[in-house]
Amino acid sequence: MKKIGFLSFGHWSPSAHSETRSAADFLHQSIDLAVAAEELGVDGAYFRVHHFARQAGSPFPLLSAIGARTSKIEIGTGVIDMRYENPMYMAEEAGAADLISRGRLQLGVSRGSPEQVIDGWRYFGYGPEEGQTVADMARQRTEVFLKLLEGEGFAQPNPRPMFANPPGLLRLEPYSEGLRERIWWGSSSNATAVWAAEQGMNLQSSTLKDDETGEPLHVQQRKQIEAYREAWKEAGHEREPRVSVSRSIFALTNDLDRAYFGRDRNSRDQVGMIDETTRAIFGRSYAAEPDELVRALKEDEAIEAADTLLLTIPNQLGVDYNAHVLESILKHVAPELGWR
Repeated sequence: MKKIGFLSFGHWSPSAHSETRSAADFLHQSIDLAVAAEELGVDGAYFRVHHFARQAGSPFPLLSAIGARTSKIEIGTGVIDMRYENPMYMAEEAGAADLISRGRLQLGVSRGSPEQVIDGWRYFGYGPEEGQTVADMARQRTEVFLKLLEGEGFAQPNPRPMFANPPGLLRLEPYSEGLRERIWWGSSSNATAVWAAEQGMNLQSSTLKDDETGEPLHVQQRKQIEAYREAWKEAGHEREPRVSVSRSIFALTNDLDRAYFGRDRNSRDQVGMIDETTRAIFGRSYAAEPDELVRALKEDEAIEAADTLLLTIPNQLGVDYNAHVLESILKHVAPELGWR
């Protein structure tokens, strides 16, 4: 049984062709889509996070608002760039958002991808320590964040506090029990997938991965997932981990679907340089009539290996159309693949 969620990149644009023309449009439409998705039976509402871009740079107000308007759907990110984050403040924000949603937060975090500006985290006042890389910095901040979510006291209380304190060292508040087990690491390589398993985090493998073997993306991701699960087993964690993959999947069920995606040019994996040193492989899109779509998806080894599928959506096409996209997958595709 697979969980199926949507992943919104949260774009907005003043273009006449966009239904999402401002930040306010994006935020309100995201809440409305999460409500509609829950009514359809979708399992999760996830959002990308990018700074200095016309996208969601501050996810916690949005996640909290969705949590207050819904009751069952998982609410998450894919991913928060830890190079930009203060782990202390983030732990407080995450705790509050999780309590508002009554324990439905699923936070994806990572080193992040190339951003809109050069070294954008420096504008936030952060930078790697001597001898560190920015990847080291992101992982270190993640480790601090995870430790804070365990809820152990660490701060010496004031002997003359404004309010009475519980005994012992103090922790950050509000604390949400169980959130520590609902943190995911967005991994683009096999090595960081293994590291995520060692840290006890769930795994998010998206539509982009370091091209480590030259094989198709879904094969590389399947091997990445296998390496992650083996590392998880060796680490001795007691619970079962979760693994998600992201895909662009469109069932062509009407003329509008065919007009938008019937001639999709991304029907094959693409390879390119994500930065000066990293060769990456970008996943193909799936757009076809339902029967053909089912046949193609049966051959995707990473989807088969994962327990959660995140459908990337064209959010600028509006709430109604994206609800239709999700409903088409749930109705025409998921049952034929035994996902529901």
